[in-house]
Amino acid sequence: MESSRSDDGPVGVALFVDGPNVLREEFDVDLDDVRVAAEAEGPLVTTRLYLDEHATPGLIQAAEARGFEVVVTSGDVDVKLAVDAARFAAEGRMSTLAIASRDTDFKPVVETANGYGIRTLAIAPGEFGRSDALRNATNNSVTLDGDEGDEADDEKSGDGES
Repeated sequence: MESSRSDDGPVGVALFVDGPNVLREEFDVDLDDVRVAAEAEGPLVTTRLYLDEHATPGLIQAAEARGFEVVVTSGDVDVKLAVDAARFAAEGRMSTLAIASRDTDFKPVVETANGYGIRTLAIAPGEFGRSDALRNATNNSVTLDGDEGDEADDEKSGDGES
């Protein structure tokens, strides 16, 4: 999906889901809930689910049926997701970056997006699956177990002049 643009720049949310870290039995995450959390920030311009080579055909089919573009990689899922998200930021293809993960490894990509003036959202799969470092680096965060709308201070995200 390509991003739409307004005279003021890119419009929309790019949702990147770290499948191996979010779609775990202990979290019982529904991809529809992840989508709804991201859509609360604006219209979706892309919805990508990143999986490793061990993903079942049933999971891939279910994600595609929910409108997710599934990216399967034989390498490190985190690296592929981070590179794609950073590229979206550099190309100005979104106004908000939403990352569903519990992994602190995504803090640098969130900081990169913030540096481009892009709003950021961390979506955690549950209270015990939340990365405080990732959450603290974003403008907003949602915990799928119901702790929604934890607004982070805009000042700390570097929303100054780009």
